[in-house]
Amino acid sequence: MNTTRQGAAVNASGIGVEGPRGWAFRGVGITAEPGTLIALQGPSGSGRTCLLLALTGRMRITEGEATVAGLPLPKRMGSVRSRTALAHVPGVADLEPALTVGEHLKEQALLGHRVKGSLSASLPWSKRHKEATRARVEAALAAARLDPGTLPKGLRTTVRDLERIEALRLSVALGLMHGPQLLAVDDVDLKLAGAERTEAWQLLRDLAREGLTVVAAGDGAPEDALIVSTARTGTEAANAEAAATPRTDAKTDAAPQTDAESATPATDSEATEPAPAPTQDDDTPKEDTAHAFAKTGRA
Repeated sequence: MNTTRQGAAVNASGIGVEGPRGWAFRGVGITAEPGTLIALQGPSGSGRTCLLLALTGRMRITEGEATVAGLPLPKRMGSVRSRTALAHVPGVADLEPALTVGEHLKEQALLGHRVKGSLSASLPWSKRHKEATRARVEAALAAARLDPGTLPKGLRTTVRDLERIEALRLSVALGLMHGPQLLAVDDVDLKLAGAERTEAWQLLRDLAREGLTVVAAGDGAPEDALIVSTARTGTEAANAEAAATPRTDAKTDAAPQTDAESATPATDSEATEPAPAPTQDDDTPKEDTAHAFAKTGRA
């Protein structure tokens, strides 16, 4: 077993994300050592995807404090993004159905950092670059337990012809390509049969045992995973309902906003309010949060 992976410690206290339509999630606390499998659980619309994006530096937290790999959020969001990777996040990290497995792997490899050494060694047609790319691809496939020999057309198999568990493995392989310290996987259990769901969680459990920190959203996590719930308590739900109830005003005849509308991130067609202005040391553009909200319809 490979035990050389370097995971990221995750620490969060009372974190939350508030968007134009209310709180996506709130009051979440996490204390996890490197190499932990963190399972995010909660009903649809409770903010699992938003929490996953926040912990990877792709959505700005608006309440509480958090550090990932020792880097504070939201101040060092860009640095956190460079140390984390996403897999299987609809609307954010999607597979292209018309592309083949090999094309996805080649494209992801080209997005990586240059091979250390001379400029000529980093050129795509150089021998050293090709060898490094091949080794990186083979290592990612092995870690994701995806054997091209078992696919209908090997690496020439298109994504649309993959089984759901195979597509999940490919997405994980792409996320592992450049050695992240934390891998975030959304909807682990999406449309998977019981045996396949167990297989998917076992894959993520094995990665965590090898030292990688894994944050995954879905039901059916193994008992030794660190469970983090995004479900609201009765008091929180009551407070949210009270906050969403419009005040009676004779001059206003607008229809009241529903609870679901107030808690759902805005879509591309809706106006969005920017998150609180970043501090001077922030290395992330202000547009990132609005973009992440627009891309994440289910939260």
